Amino acid sequence: MSKGILTRLRLSSLRLRLVVVFALVALTAAVSASGIAYWLNREAVLTRTQDGALGDFRQEMQNRAATLPVRPSQEDLRRTAEQMATGSANYQVLLLGERDAGKPIVGASDPDDFTLADVPRSLQEAVDTRRPVTEANPYPYHLFWQRTERNGTPYLVGGTRIDGGGPAGYMFKSLAAEKADLNSLAWSLGIATALAVAGSVLLAQVAATTVLRPVHRLGEAAKQLGEGKLDTRLRVTGADELADLTRTFNSAAESLQKKVADMSAREESSRRFVADMSHELRTPLTALTAVTEVLEDEQDSLDPMIAPAVALVVSETRRLNDLVENLMEVTRFDAGTARLVLDEVDIADQITACIDARAWLDAVELDAERGIVAPLDPRRLDVILANLIGNALKHGGSPVRVSVRTEDDELVIAVRDHGPGIPEEVLPHVFDRFYKASASRPRSDGSGLGLSIAMENALIHGGSITASNSVGEDGAVDGAVFVLRLPLDASGITREVQTRSSQGEVEEA
Repeated sequence: MSKGILTRLRLSSLRLRLVVVFALVALTAAVSASGIAYWLNREAVLTRTQDGALGDFRQEMQNRAATLPVRPSQEDLRRTAEQMATGSANYQVLLLGERDAGKPIVGASDPDDFTLADVPRSLQEAVDTRRPVTEANPYPYHLFWQRTERNGTPYLVGGTRIDGGGPAGYMFKSLAAEKADLNSLAWSLGIATALAVAGSVLLAQVAATTVLRPVHRLGEAAKQLGEGKLDTRLRVTGADELADLTRTFNSAAESLQKKVADMSAREESSRRFVADMSHELRTPLTALTAVTEVLEDEQDSLDPMIAPAVALVVSETRRLNDLVENLMEVTRFDAGTARLVLDEVDIADQITACIDARAWLDAVELDAERGIVAPLDPRRLDVILANLIGNALKHGGSPVRVSVRTEDDELVIAVRDHGPGIPEEVLPHVFDRFYKASASRPRSDGSGLGLSIAMENALIHGGSITASNSVGEDGAVDGAVFVLRLPLDASGITREVQTRSSQGEVEEA
């Protein structure tokens, strides 16, 4: 069996199972056939040998031993035994008579090769037993035989007695030749069985290859579909079940390609609509922002009846402006055009600047060592921190604590508040777009995009954000904890993003 076949057997469990099944079936059939053939041949060989030897011995007992006198001498017994053993059956003979009553004498054709000790006691008792003569049993004595073994060589031992007080005779025939023939037959059948199993393995390999080649092609095609090659199709050959499976695959692939194309078109249309809408809103928002800034500056001098309306306009204009910026940021992430612009950032200084710019110094506690520097995108890190800290201030309880540490090759920033925490059913959705847990926390005036944008900015750095609840010593929830993890070296992420951008993606405006 070639190395390639063995490799394929190791790599394909289905192929291996087919080969094993074929081999087991062939082995079972070959062993059964060989066993039956061996058993039949063994019985035939042994039966033929023992029938011939016993028949010849019976005839010799009738022709020679029956002519001996009632009280034969030992010489008579020996001479007769030698005459009986000279036949073509090739066995040794032992005759047992009586010189006087109760005084047995033995005559053997070869005393060195066959003695009375070689005759099993059970056989002697059967030979000496006189049976009553009836219609069903016309003879008082019968011929008995038994197979025995001496020094590893099988022998056939037979015996009978002459009626009327004649001697008892025993024959002793070696079955070594028959054993050698049967051993040769066993070896031949074993070799035939091994060849049958080897042939079945080769046939199984051929059959498995024939059956599994289309399955392998289907697997490769499915893999290509999974990699995004939706135009993958297979050539249909034949009219069997595998051909029907191939046609079904092609039909499914065509339907999938059409649906994905339709979904991509709708998604691209929706993304373009959001981007265009956001860009179109920028111009009027710029004008509105300028007007609201003027109104805000003049708010103290306005009529008290008008001042609340002006404050509402200013607040909602800023909220609308934030929403448009967030929508544009989400559109960049969806389009894959968001890029990192890395710079060496002192983490403590960056967090302090973020808090100071938003006038949160009095509400935020910072626990960060000086000197922790990492190559990050300052603007995106500021967006992440602003969303996490702002979310803690809006929905949690003061004070909000921000702690910074390093673990292995990661920068870990934890933002913890002391509010009511996040309900368990809300935790899996806190980073979903436009998700607001209004039932568990005070109603937010945000868009529901802040945490999702923070997560996107963490992911583009190769990091992540997790949300959980802090449990106090009494077992009660004591605020929510958001943990930001960023790699201390994001240069590899930047190279990957720049490579994708150079392959035809639109750069961020």
